Amino acid sequence: MKVIVRKVGETLSVYIPKKDLEANVIATDPDHVFGGTIEIQGGMKLYIEPMEETPKLPLTMNAKKVA
Repeated sequence: MKVIVRKVGETLSVYIPKKDLEANVIATDPDHVFGGTIEIQGGMKLYIEPMEETPKLPLTMNAKKVA
């Protein structure tokens, strides 16, 4: 699914257009890279391909829902 990742202040936020849902990122695994498994408010977990450096945001990316 397509998601839009943006930074609001010091917090990362994810917008899922298909569900018209925007939520803050509350946890990431691993911590030292951008991406990986992220948990957003409400408990949904998504997987975004990890990147060594944080890209310029906002950015549209592909994500997979993690069970």
